[in-house]
Amino acid sequence: QVQLVESGGGLVQPGGSLRLSCTASGFTFSNYAMTWHRQGPGKERELVATVTSGGSGTNYADSVKGRFTISRDNAKNTVYLQMNGLKPDDTAVYYCNVRFPWGESVWTQGTQVTVSS
Repeated sequence: QVQLVESGGGLVQPGGSLRLSCTASGFTFSNYAMTWHRQGPGKERELVATVTSGGSGTNYADSVKGRFTISRDNAKNTVYLQMNGLKPDDTAVYYCNVRFPWGESVWTQGTQVTVSS
C-alpha cells in the first residue's frame, strides 16, 4: 500500500523558516520524482517544487525560487521542503505528492503552514 506521511507545518513569523518532511512507504521511493504543492486560502492548488528520483534535479515555482529548497534522502525514503524567508503569502496547506507512470497519484493529508506576526 502506497503511503505518504508528512510533518513539519506550523505557525511562523514573517522571515522565519520551517522544514516539511514527507516519508514514503509501499513503493520504491528512489525510482520516482517527488513534488510539493500548496493550496492557499481561496486559491487553487499549485506546484511548488519538484525533485528528480536521484535528487540531482530540482525545479521551483517562481514565487518560491531562492527561498525554498527541495531535497530527498533515498536511504530514508523521505523528501524535504526547507522554507526560508517565509512570507504571509506562503500561508497554505502543503502537500507532498508522487505520480506514477501509470497515472496513479498519491497525496499526503496536508499540513498547515501559517505565516503571521
